[in-house]
Amino acid sequence: MLHPLDPAQGRALTADNAALDETELELRRLGRRFADGDESALAEAFRRWSALVHTMALRSLGSAADSEDVVQQVFVAAWRGRTRYDPDRARLPAWIVGITRHQIADAHEARSRTRRSQEAATTAATASTSQPSSEVERVADRIVIEDELQQLGDPARSILRMAFFRDLTHVQIAQELDLPLGTVKSHVRRSLIRLRDRLEVDSAAHR
Repeated sequence: MLHPLDPAQGRALTADNAALDETELELRRLGRRFADGDESALAEAFRRWSALVHTMALRSLGSAADSEDVVQQVFVAAWRGRTRYDPDRARLPAWIVGITRHQIADAHEARSRTRRSQEAATTAATASTSQPSSEVERVADRIVIEDELQQLGDPARSILRMAFFRDLTHVQIAQELDLPLGTVKSHVRRSLIRLRDRLEVDSAAHR
C-alpha cells in the first residue's frame, strides 16, 4: 500500500523539481547565448567546465602540459564551431565533453605520429650502410621538423602542422583557423626560416 507524502515532503519535492527546472533553463539560455556568439557565454562556459575538460585529459594523457593544451584546443574548437551547435538538441556541457573526447584522441594520435617518427629515425640510424643516404636524410629532416614544431607556440605550430603534414594551402589554413591570410603567410615564412637555419646548422655539424 502506498503511503501519501506528508505536506513537508511534498513541498521539498516541489522545491527540488523547481530547482532542477531552473538549472535546465539556465543551461539552455547559456547554450543559446553561446551559439549566438556571446563572448560572455564563452567565458562562463570556460569557468564552469574547463576543470572537467582538464581532468578528462589528464586521466587519459597523464601529462599536465598536454592536458592544458587540450583545454585550450577544446574551447577554441567549441567557439569556432558554435554555429554547428544546436542548444535545443544538446546541453552545452555534453557538447563540450564530446569535443574533449575528440581532442584527446587527436592528442594520442599526435603522440603516435611522433613515436613513429622517432622509431623511423632509430631504424635509419641502425640500418645497413647500403641504405641510400637520401632516405636517412629524409627521416632525419622529419625528426628535426617535429622537434622544431614542438618548440613553436600556437598558432604557428598548428599552421606548420597543417602545411607540412596535411598539405593544406595557405588559404585553406586561414579558413580553418579563422585567421587572416596575411597572418598565416607570415607565420609560415618565419617558421620556415627557423627550420632552414636549423637544418643548415645540423648539416654543417655532421660534415
